[in-house]
Amino acid sequence: MKIKINNTTKGYALVFISVLAMANVYIFSKASLNMVHISQFGIYWFAFGILFNILFNRKQFKIKLLKPVIKNNFFFILAAGLLELTGTASFFLAVKIMANPALVSFFANSTPVFVTILGILILKERFNAIEIFGIILTIAGSFVIAYNPGLEIPSDFYKSLVFVIISGISFSVSTVLSKKNIQKVSPSILSINRVLFLFAASVVFIAVSGKSLIIPGKAILFLAAGSFLGPFLAAFAGFSSLKYIEASRSSVIGSVKALFVLLTSYLYFNMMPSKTQIAGGLITVAGLIILSSGKNLKPPIRAKQSTTSG
Repeated sequence: MKIKINNTTKGYALVFISVLAMANVYIFSKASLNMVHISQFGIYWFAFGILFNILFNRKQFKIKLLKPVIKNNFFFILAAGLLELTGTASFFLAVKIMANPALVSFFANSTPVFVTILGILILKERFNAIEIFGIILTIAGSFVIAYNPGLEIPSDFYKSLVFVIISGISFSVSTVLSKKNIQKVSPSILSINRVLFLFAASVVFIAVSGKSLIIPGKAILFLAAGSFLGPFLAAFAGFSSLKYIEASRSSVIGSVKALFVLLTSYLYFNMMPSKTQIAGGLITVAGLIILSSGKNLKPPIRAKQSTTSG
């Protein structure tokens, strides 16, 4: 008997695959960065990302298939790559500038807010009152998880905040543009396009830093595992979810990675979450339940969405 899965369920499943992969990426990237310089990290991380994308999507990367897609969508593909590069570079600049990266993590959770606003304004995505309440709870929960009541605002806060906002807006615009063009440019192309731009930037970075490409064998294993989960699986699943659900819904659900990072930190490093983080996790779960079930409880009140979202 063939089981039929609706598009919304497919979209949710793909987002959760992306979230689970990203939660484990933190573990492998942390282990890798303890052994290599960040410039060495970028080269291997994104080189493996290119390799995995080609291996698993090689049928779609034939020249005769790629040529018309690139020709007809060149400016979008270029813009998407530059936006992903800008978002990633701005985020790491913020981390470098600010002494306490926890504050960067806290404000980085604003991305789903930007995506939701752009999704409603540009893509005409619609949500009923119950779903909007679920979105607010989910985003609020991710902020609570990242919140540290003991932190003082450092002198470099506002300078770092500018880069966090640039990062959030860049990722948000990239997500909305990808949703708008997902039927013309496949998730596999978007995924490898992203990693190619980041690899090119990494080549420039390591050339400037003057670091060697020789690293420990154990680090290569961690980098390969993390790259499979991040630049390949998380990115591909995240872009694929846009074929089935709204960009804002995908981004909001994706924000629960903070909760899964807490779980993986406990499992791998025995780091107990604080009471505040547990409360944030519960708020996030409640928001997800309300968001996922809200459509069945009350009809949407906004105009019908103009793009295919399942």
